[in-house]
Amino acid sequence: MEDLLAKHRKEQRDLQARITQKKKAASKKTRKGVNDECAHWEEELKATHAAETAALNGDSGPSEEREIHVEEQSAEEDANGATETFSNHRTSTVNHSAVPPEDSGPGSAKKPNRQKARLARRAAEIAETSAKAEEEAKNQPDPRAKEREAMLAAFKARGLKEKEVRADGHCLYSAVADQLVLHDIGLRPRIYPTITGDGNEKSTEPFRIVRRTTAEYIKAHKDEFEPFLEEPLDDYVRKVGETGEWGGQLELRALAEAYGVRISVLDGNGSVHEIEAEGLEKNEATQIWLAYYRYGFGLGEHYNSLRKG
Repeated sequence: MEDLLAKHRKEQRDLQARITQKKKAASKKTRKGVNDECAHWEEELKATHAAETAALNGDSGPSEEREIHVEEQSAEEDANGATETFSNHRTSTVNHSAVPPEDSGPGSAKKPNRQKARLARRAAEIAETSAKAEEEAKNQPDPRAKEREAMLAAFKARGLKEKEVRADGHCLYSAVADQLVLHDIGLRPRIYPTITGDGNEKSTEPFRIVRRTTAEYIKAHKDEFEPFLEEPLDDYVRKVGETGEWGGQLELRALAEAYGVRISVLDGNGSVHEIEAEGLEKNEATQIWLAYYRYGFGLGEHYNSLRKG
């Protein structure tokens, strides 16, 4: 659940960055359409997050569960009340006569329990809905297989080979570290020569150095990043530099600027997104390649390193 919530927070940040750029580019004539489109993106992401959370929890739906719970509680209260009433009536009858109540005979019929009947109907409806959803899911294309097929076609068309990195929350930084070593750029940019280990052997791992570099750049250029954050800058910087928080659009921007490179991200639909350091011509900036998967690994989002040849 913690990994899923971290994924949701990152997707929300990325969406806000995308919406901000979209609105900045809008004119007076297109502003209404842009606002409607951005609102649709937000509703779509909200629905996706709700569905993913429900799927992880194994929920059949909050409203259905609440209704079933209320009906169960009502049935239990009715049963308890009926038992207590019958007990009092029985005691009163024994004091006046040894003859049992008329409705206790073997031929008497029991009244149906309406609460239990409603509960049974609701359970049947839920089962039917689940069966239909499973059947529809079987007929839907597998997004993971479809994404992988598109990726392989894009690799072939662009002459790229993939190097997988571990899906552990550090994948973006591990993939960038691999690219930096591949192009002899170095993990410690000259603008941050003081970034070193802290005496712990793990602190010298390549992805950790790239993480700290990203955090230092964001902290040093807070005016560029703070408007897109939903939490205090210091807290965000700490997560980027010291935890396993996933990286996204903001971190890619910081990495491109800190290392003076052009980052080309190949998406699962075959498109390429360019993030380039400002003030550099395209032929001046070293190009590094990353593959971005939305469905292929674990909970979804993942970066791998790409190489020419």
